[in-house]
Amino acid sequence: MSGDFSDWLAICETKARYCRLMDTKDWAGWADVFTADMVMDGSQCGGQVTRGRDAVVAYVRSCIETAVTTHHVHNPEIRFDAEGAEVIWAMQDRVRMGEDRALGGHKGHTGWGHYFERYTKGADGKWRISHQVLKYLQMDVTTG
Repeated sequence: MSGDFSDWLAICETKARYCRLMDTKDWAGWADVFTADMVMDGSQCGGQVTRGRDAVVAYVRSCIETAVTTHHVHNPEIRFDAEGAEVIWAMQDRVRMGEDRALGGHKGHTGWGHYFERYTKGADGKWRISHQVLKYLQMDVTTG
């Protein structure tokens, strides 16, 4: 597949929806940015590997449902290949945990790093995330 500018833009819009829908807790809308067989790998930042769109949404929802979150991504590096696209996003997130999740003094964090993602274009013409790895370069934990 040789992506053109409309594909590049559609991938950027998919990631913009990813951030907005997660931060506004629109879980049904957020689910639509993933393929059914989505794999989310958070193992390099203290999380887990989760397989399948429904499991990914349920897991993330259980972690941040009561948190106030803000996710920003920028500087997309998009490389198209025969199967879809590989994308790297620079990212920053800010998380303030809900009182029910503020464990062991960890009340939130601000993190900086990168998302490494695979995008697939569906039969409906929409680009969706099929694989994601999050790697933090720095994380400042809020304890007070």
